Amino acid sequence: MSLSKVFRLLAVAGVLSALASAPARAVPDPMMAAQVFAEAKAICARDKGPFWGEPLCGPMLLVDFRDRGVAANQADPSGTLKQQGPIWVGVYPEPNIVSATPTEWEGVRWTQILWPMLPGDDQRHVMLAHEMFHRIQPGLHLTRPEAGNEHLDTLEGRYLLQLEWRALAAALTAKTSSARRSAIIDALLFRHERYRLFPNAEAGEGDLEVNEGVPEYTGVRLGLATPRERVRYALYDLGAYSDAPTLVRSFAYAIGPAYGLLLDKTDPSWRWKLATGPAPDKLLSLALKTPPPAFETIRAREAVYDDGALRAHEVQRDHDKQAALAALQARLVDGPVLVLPLHHATYQFRPQDLQPLDQSGTVFPSMTLESDWGVLHVDHGGALLDQKMTVARVSAVGFDPATLKGDGWTLKLKPGWTIQPGARSGDLVAKQTATDAK
Repeated sequence: MSLSKVFRLLAVAGVLSALASAPARAVPDPMMAAQVFAEAKAICARDKGPFWGEPLCGPMLLVDFRDRGVAANQADPSGTLKQQGPIWVGVYPEPNIVSATPTEWEGVRWTQILWPMLPGDDQRHVMLAHEMFHRIQPGLHLTRPEAGNEHLDTLEGRYLLQLEWRALAAALTAKTSSARRSAIIDALLFRHERYRLFPNAEAGEGDLEVNEGVPEYTGVRLGLATPRERVRYALYDLGAYSDAPTLVRSFAYAIGPAYGLLLDKTDPSWRWKLATGPAPDKLLSLALKTPPPAFETIRAREAVYDDGALRAHEVQRDHDKQAALAALQARLVDGPVLVLPLHHATYQFRPQDLQPLDQSGTVFPSMTLESDWGVLHVDHGGALLDQKMTVARVSAVGFDPATLKGDGWTLKLKPGWTIQPGARSGDLVAKQTATDAK
């Protein structure tokens, strides 16, 4: 699984809590599943043109995260699923990955949706269109390699991003074209100040905005029926992530609909320029012929969108974050750790919670991780994955070899794998026995 697909796995906030609280079933409820497929079909009916030059609708799976129960909107080629009314149901077979990501199964490319789904109609419809777009996204040449965007976890990076969000919200709600233009110029000023402070920011942000911001825009544009609903949801996205533990990935979901809807007003042909052209922010700047950023005015423009409360909040957050990072460093880098090599790995986590840890990698506060050695469940305390996603580390403090449990995590080893002493004193490592390794 590519890194971009990994991070899409649980992109909608609240999915984990919904999964935990929903009643268990062998398969998704057939009537509810049929309703979801009908809603997807109605969304596709809005796909006039079609919207991206390729039909949005196609094969779809609703897969229960807990027990692999599955409902499909069409038969699978091998007949694994059995027809029940207008849908096909059964168990999604191992070793296929259960994830909210496009899935190749039996020679067919499916949109896979995690079940149960969020209850709110707007959220559900946006998510459906978002995930259906991911299925066709590679064919549109709208996938990009991704960088970490760690600058969005710094004080200035976060602050300037949220100022940009506030200016975009003002542009979306502006009563006149001149007011909209003025707010867009402010948004672009805050963005370019971020680019000036962080030289790698432009490429990293632009790539993720194509990978995830454009699908979220598609979700809003086609998942909702009216301009008022779309603007309302774009404003919701711009505010929903402010309290996220980190913005390094969630920013793209927040910002994509705003730029897309503003581009719809200023350059309706912008979607056809995206595959070979600049990122959405540049397309918007070109469409409006905005002047170069006036960096000398930035303090005055900041005051329009922040009375000081946002800056104070971010300063306190940064202070608290430094203390938290020091604790993570002590737990997952300096202290004894269990080292797990990652080959053919799959992941389940909340991207809103990820925490970069300097050059050591990224901390996943909770996750389920599966690789050749078995399955790791992390409930708290975090797992550290290196930058190339080749090794995972969890704290070895309190490790019980009899139960394969540690502080905040549980390990299920496959036959032929053992836990052995690691390179440093107190470290542990998962290793395959010599016989099974051959």
